[in-house]
Parts: sequence; structure tokens; C-alpha cells
Amino acid sequence: MKPKKSDSPVTRVKKPEPSRDSPDWIIWAAWADRITFEEIRKVTGLTESQVIAHMRKSLKPSSFRLWRKRASTQSIKHQKLFRHRRSVGLGTRSQARQ
Repeated sequence: MKPKKSDSPVTRVKKPEPSRDSPDWIIWAAWADRITFEEIRKVTGLTESQVIAHMRKSLKPSSFRLWRKRASTQSIKHQKLFRHRRSVGLGTRSQARQ
């Protein structure tokens, strides 16, 4: 019987995070809701418009349209908007409970 390699369980995911050096990381990070354009810029040095251009070049047209809709409306891809929405959302919820 083989001994365990570690004490903690290993979480297996279908699509693990690609290495930060690869162009696939940009696509992965752009699709991730909690990774902002500012964080992508810190890691890769690409601006938001450069990320959009990369996504347009790398994705199928229908996938690009889905991503653009998601990134501009549903997800929180800007830290400033995230903080604003979070503070507004928390304020109204706490007021509604009182």
C-alpha cells in the first residue's frame, strides 16, 4: 500500500488554472468573474482594450459576443465598480432589515 502524499485532500478540477506565462491565462482570467481587468494588467501588462482585442482574436465570434455581454453587464470586472456596487448593495440590505 502506498503512503499518502499529503494530509490535505487534492481538489481536482476539470480545467485547472493555466500558467500565468501562457496566453491561455489571459482568456481564463477574462472569463473569471472575480478577476478584474486591473488584476490582469498587473500580471500581464495588458490594458482592458488589449485584453478585449486578444479575446476577439482568440475566441469564436459567438463566444466573444457572449463574453463581452457578460464582462460589461453581469460580472464585476472593474475594482471601482465592484466596490461601489458592494457598498450600495450592503447599505440597502442593512436598511431593509431594520
